[in-house]
Amino acid sequence: MSLRKPTPDTLRRFLATQTPLAFTYKAVGATAETPPPGYVVDHTRIKLGEGEPVFRSAIAALQRWEQFNLGWVEAWPSGAPIQKGEVVAVMGRAFGIWWLNACRVVYVVDEAGPISKFGLAYGTLPGHVESGEERFLIEWDRGDDGVWYDILAFSRPHHVLTRLGYPVVRWFQKRFGRDSAASMLRAASSEGR
Repeated sequence: MSLRKPTPDTLRRFLATQTPLAFTYKAVGATAETPPPGYVVDHTRIKLGEGEPVFRSAIAALQRWEQFNLGWVEAWPSGAPIQKGEVVAVMGRAFGIWWLNACRVVYVVDEAGPISKFGLAYGTLPGHVESGEERFLIEWDRGDDGVWYDILAFSRPHHVLTRLGYPVVRWFQKRFGRDSAASMLRAASSEGR
């Protein structure tokens, strides 16, 4: 926690300490199938538009971590490659305080077919206020040409303050889903024309 936005040096040191650490939950990869019991599950899904240009634009936005470009949440580094094992910091600001959270990419989805998909899931490391996993997926259904952005997450508190303030945490988690969907909608519609 900090009253100031973390500097790049602070972020580099934070990620260096988090990178060798293990995930904070056992069901690693569960967002690919069924979230485990004992966690709160959040699911957000929004149609971004239609056609391959929208699909390609949404993929490009996801590759820039645009789903975190929310003003009150950011991913760092913003140009981190989407690849298994990549560690990123997610910064969130609430009530004038910056929270720093560490995540590692668990898996990447890149499938072509009747329903083409691109995305990633990341899981929490010890330097995260929550414990769990979150998947971000772009889908293009060639049958009806619809392009969708889908977030699936399971989590539970991992820090004493998130336990104490859990109703507020839940409000921010729901806000993140709405704001992330809106950010991806803007990115896909502005580039997909």
